[in-house]
Amino acid sequence: MDQKQIFRQMVDFNKGAFNNAYNAMVMVQDQTETLANTMLNQATWMPEEGRKAIREWVDAFKKGREEYKKTVDEAFKKVEDFV
Repeated sequence: MDQKQIFRQMVDFNKGAFNNAYNAMVMVQDQTETLANTMLNQATWMPEEGRKAIREWVDAFKKGREEYKKTVDEAFKKVEDFV
């Protein structure tokens, strides 16, 4: 096996490890969102401003993780094109 194949295997391994970790993070965040929505539905005492802030917080996390994934995917693509 030459160095190029070894490097390619390293990139594939790291990409797979990242995707697995990312998917686990998405599952945790989705479960947290479900929990937050349940809490909001039951917390009749919470003012609408508080509810809106929590929804915006959840949306910001989603957008951030999607941008992060996009950036990492683009970086892996550049490395794969280089190899």
